[in-house]
Amino acid sequence: MAGARKPVVEVRRSQRRRRTVSAYRDGERVVVLIPDQFSRAEESEWVDRMLARLAAREERLGCSDAELAARARRLIGRYLSEYGPKAVPASVRWVTNQNGRWGSCTPADGTIRLSHRIQEMPDWVIDYVLLHELAHLVVPSHNARFWALVGRYPRTERARGYLEGVAAASGTDPADLTD
Repeated sequence: MAGARKPVVEVRRSQRRRRTVSAYRDGERVVVLIPDQFSRAEESEWVDRMLARLAAREERLGCSDAELAARARRLIGRYLSEYGPKAVPASVRWVTNQNGRWGSCTPADGTIRLSHRIQEMPDWVIDYVLLHELAHLVVPSHNARFWALVGRYPRTERARGYLEGVAAASGTDPADLTD
């Protein structure tokens, strides 16, 4: 990520935290959660450390649109192969303007967009969201046939539970985040 500009960082101190530090992206900003008793020097050290961890994770995830398209092809081959070209998107890409949903699909033109907010989630959750959107290319609605396709993914229920937990923790109704 040479030449990338440093993101805006918001540090949130918590009296409840004793030893743990965590960080996550919130749009273009990085939120770092630290114990309230940390000194300014410890805060600075941990902000740098957490920015490095986030950058390493993003690099490891292969966050480019091309790599996301390759991931989609692997999922199609594994779970939707009998649908041939119908299950292949015209484009699949990360977007930063989608904060109300994890992903979206426009079956009419074959475009799939995934929210940048899921880039930091486990790979199996990203795969679930991507497969969910790919299944919409075959079945546009959320009917029983659609859910049967999505249910081919062995971690469907686990991923849905994970996403519901994330939504609940952020105070969002999980029903509002589906397409």
